Amino acid sequence: MRNPKRLTSMTAALVCTGGLAACAEFRTCGSDACADDAKITAAVEAAFDRHPELEPPNTIDVQTIDRVVYLNGLVDSSLEIAMADSVARQTPGVTRVVDMLAMNNS
Repeated sequence: MRNPKRLTSMTAALVCTGGLAACAEFRTCGSDACADDAKITAAVEAAFDRHPELEPPNTIDVQTIDRVVYLNGLVDSSLEIAMADSVARQTPGVTRVVDMLAMNNS
C-alpha cells in the first residue's frame, strides 16, 4: 500500500525541481499577500469540509502562493478530482488552481 504523505511529499519535490516559480523564488512573509494566501487556503479547506465526498479516505493538501491554489494528494475517482478543482476555483480570492491530484489505486 502506498503512503499518501510520502507520495504528496514526492510530488511536491518533483514540482519544485520542475521549475515551480514559487519554490524557486524566495519571498518574505510579512506582507498582506501572505496573510491573504493563508486566508484563501483556510477558505478552500473549509469549502472541502462542506463536501463529504472529498473527506477521508481522500487526502487533499491545499497550499496557496500569490492567490494560486495548489492541490496535492490522492482521491478515489476522477469525479472527485473535478469536484475539488471546481470547489477551489469558486473560493473567493483564488486566481488560478493547479491540480496535482491523483487517483488512489488501492
